[in-house]
Amino acid sequence: MRKQSKAKSNLLLIARIIFGLVFLFSGFVKAVDPLGTAYKISDYLEAFSLTSLDFLALPAALMLIAAEFTIGFNILFNVHLKATTWVASLFMLVMTPVTLYLAISNPISDCGCFGDAIVMTNWQTFYKNIVLCIILAIIALLQKQSRPWLSNWGAWVVTLLPILISFAISIYCYNLLPILDFRPYKKGNNIIEGMQIPEDAPLDKYETTFFYEKDGIEQAFTLDNYPAEDSTWTFVRQESKLIEQGYVPPIHDFSIVTEDGDITDLILEDAGYTLLVISHKVEKAATKNIKCVKSTIANAKKAGANVIWLTSSYSDEIEEFKTQYGIEDTFGATDDITLKTIVRSNPGLVLIKDATVIEKWHHNALPSKDKLNQLIN
Repeated sequence: MRKQSKAKSNLLLIARIIFGLVFLFSGFVKAVDPLGTAYKISDYLEAFSLTSLDFLALPAALMLIAAEFTIGFNILFNVHLKATTWVASLFMLVMTPVTLYLAISNPISDCGCFGDAIVMTNWQTFYKNIVLCIILAIIALLQKQSRPWLSNWGAWVVTLLPILISFAISIYCYNLLPILDFRPYKKGNNIIEGMQIPEDAPLDKYETTFFYEKDGIEQAFTLDNYPAEDSTWTFVRQESKLIEQGYVPPIHDFSIVTEDGDITDLILEDAGYTLLVISHKVEKAATKNIKCVKSTIANAKKAGANVIWLTSSYSDEIEEFKTQYGIEDTFGATDDITLKTIVRSNPGLVLIKDATVIEKWHHNALPSKDKLNQLIN
């Protein structure tokens, strides 16, 4: 009996460690990039035709981060194990069917479960959730094998710790920049290298179906059996279906288009410094620090850097923004999602040289004139 009880206790401990660490990690990588988590929730809302609730994306992101961090912490350290197991069960009861729907319909390519740290397909996410459900079931069945090490009052006090930590990290990273950057545009990365496809990289695989008609009857054929040399069949149409996606480079949608045309290569191949002032939507830009942004731009120009604003806004919105804030710099058009990925700030500043990201700044923490001179000269 003792051996059986010890085996159950060890199994419970292993299950708690695995489940707790997964949820802690998931909450942490979301906490260091709360705006990215909010963007992902917005994608979910769009997939379920709930865009009217988009204003709740950021509050929902903060609540999700706190929930995952707290569930992981409590299960790992055996705090309120019974109650937390029930909460975790409800969480998985909701998320597992959601991930199954996403896997089948595929409206979003990446669930965002682990932020940008680990990118998983929707099917991988669903299978991961099935494994977590099994582990959680083990915890639920064996939780009596674990004895609380804190009083009820002490457990409630300790539960506040992960909540406070998650909110502190989230708020800090929201008001500045992520303390850990897992995206392809992080400091030190080269944009051109991120766009390259290896020679031996797998290509997209398609299945092509040919439709021919004969005697008023339409029939489908494959590449192996279509009647290319049979004149009695009349070609109607062909359809191609992607059956296996090939290699997708980390950076695959970066481009800059101005009134003069596509200047992407001109910017990336410039041996000098270029300051990219990024505002994915100028009409949504935080303007409380716009004077500081303009001052930083002026300092960068004096130091010898080129400056260009990047946005996905329409031309009339750009002109209204320029007129309102007295901005005379060149504006280039770039994909909205790309701009959100480059820097988690609107506006945000990115200094590049030879296509390499030298430094990035949030509009709440712009560099001094001396700092810019040190970087550029």
